[in-house]
Amino acid sequence: MASLPLPCATLSPTTNKPPAASPRRLFPKPSNFITSENRSRRLQVSCAANGESPKPTSENLETSKGKVDRRNMLLGIGGLYGAANLISSPGASANPVQAPELDKCGTATNLNTGEKLDINCCPPVVQTITDFKIPPVIKMKVRPAAHKVSAEYIYKYNLAIQRMKDLPADDPRSFTQQANIHCAYCNGAYDQPGQGSLDIQVHNSWLFFPFHRWYLYFYERILGKLINDPTFAIPFWNWDNPKGMTIPPMFVDTKASIYDEKRNQANLPPAVIDLGLTGNTDPLQVVSNNLTVMYTEMIRGNSTATDFMGQPYREGTPVNPGPGSSERGSHTSAHVWVGDPRQPSGEDMGNFYSAGRDPLFYCHHGNVDRMWTLWQFFLPSSKVPDKKITDPDFLNASFVFYDENSNLVRVYVKDCLSNLDMGYDYERIDLPWLDYRPPSQTASAKVTRANTTAKKADKVFPLDLDKIVRVLVPKTKKGKADELLVLENITVDTTKFLKFDVFINDEDDNVRELDKAAYIGTYAQVPHKTPNKTATTSIRLKLTDVYDDMDVADDDDVLVTLVPRHKGPGVTIGGIKIIENPLTATTTTSSST
Repeated sequence: MASLPLPCATLSPTTNKPPAASPRRLFPKPSNFITSENRSRRLQVSCAANGESPKPTSENLETSKGKVDRRNMLLGIGGLYGAANLISSPGASANPVQAPELDKCGTATNLNTGEKLDINCCPPVVQTITDFKIPPVIKMKVRPAAHKVSAEYIYKYNLAIQRMKDLPADDPRSFTQQANIHCAYCNGAYDQPGQGSLDIQVHNSWLFFPFHRWYLYFYERILGKLINDPTFAIPFWNWDNPKGMTIPPMFVDTKASIYDEKRNQANLPPAVIDLGLTGNTDPLQVVSNNLTVMYTEMIRGNSTATDFMGQPYREGTPVNPGPGSSERGSHTSAHVWVGDPRQPSGEDMGNFYSAGRDPLFYCHHGNVDRMWTLWQFFLPSSKVPDKKITDPDFLNASFVFYDENSNLVRVYVKDCLSNLDMGYDYERIDLPWLDYRPPSQTASAKVTRANTTAKKADKVFPLDLDKIVRVLVPKTKKGKADELLVLENITVDTTKFLKFDVFINDEDDNVRELDKAAYIGTYAQVPHKTPNKTATTSIRLKLTDVYDDMDVADDDDVLVTLVPRHKGPGVTIGGIKIIENPLTATTTTSSST
């Protein structure tokens, strides 16, 4: 294996690029073991800070000649907003999602139990918002792997959490209010400003990574101030490495401040996290499955930046336009795996409204954020040549948080693209999944051998996915083409945990084993509230490496197997097709995306 940059090495603050490759071999060859009420007056906003002009918004771009296209203005600036790398959605609104108006926050609603459960997770309201400026980095914080921390660190971490819990419940820095942030942004308490009752939902779109990065940023700063240690860094749950694939031991001490009783008791250590949620009980197979899941969602399955990050989400866009590979994969699995099945809605981690009540949530999302950093700067660029989203509607999307001094601040996506610029890094840990490409299945993985009774896709869809389904899907042409599998018009009941896996030409049909070329990806969701209890989305799975690893050159069709991991109804799939990759196709092929 060629030398690679260190996975968490310091990047240049000016170029934002990794340093030259390390001369030593960092990643060893992996082992096989391994609706709202009581809304009051409008918030008075002071957008400027330090005498600066307000940020451009849809309101202040109105001119005597009508609204100015903000893209034309921003493209003229050059640099980050260069048109060459623009990733956008034709026909969508040309405005970013704006930060919510706190005085219009309503009750969040959880419908998972079949009964309406209103939860007040609205924050305190103040009169002034300022635009946040990231302070100069004096000393880089280093977030440690949770399974490796020292006794001294555990003491300091518990002290910080206890002091956060000891704050008055109405203090925006308190543990209750910090947990409520996730509830408000993710379970229907906020509406999009100027869009009526249309919810703000930061999941299942390109806002997923930026929102949670800012969320952890202020959470970490608050903890540091409470213990008078500005260098304090939160830990990350290293579930992508076999040594970290159990709940970190410090979280199961019942006397610790970071303990939460609402966790799945069957999944406490030494249970190995099942990132595929396959139900496999062999720890060695689960580890192998986990590494395959990571390789697939980080490297093998993505064609564009939005395939990894999530689909565009603009002002006026309905919720859940489409989750990226990491969000709908390891992220969702960890939430559901930890959530307590004894609770009516999978509390705490297993439901968006309650997830922030478990301190493990922030440790889990530390690793989710680390995945974004690794994907941006350290994974092979040949898989996704352009990893930047330079669409102004992405970069200028905004959120509001309370900082460590209880000031309400507005932040923008464009300011959180580099964790190093924000003043923190991650402990260097080997990435055993980096080379975990599944073995080839070229000997007998033929459609003619796999299943002769499967029907053509157009005879089967739309379908309700409540059992294993096998269909034949026509390729665009023979050979090992650069193609994508598209599952479109996926309508889901958002109040349920739902997950299904996708296999191509699966020769052994052992659906609890993922460490094979036939496994190509997943769709999964954490239960949450949406206005109509349903959402419709699509996913794309890259087939290029799959074709390299399987004997499909002479096939006109491929056999697609859909395996639900949830119980009962909840998923309807409108259609399935294979298309040429729009980035490399010589002829235009229609795509649902």
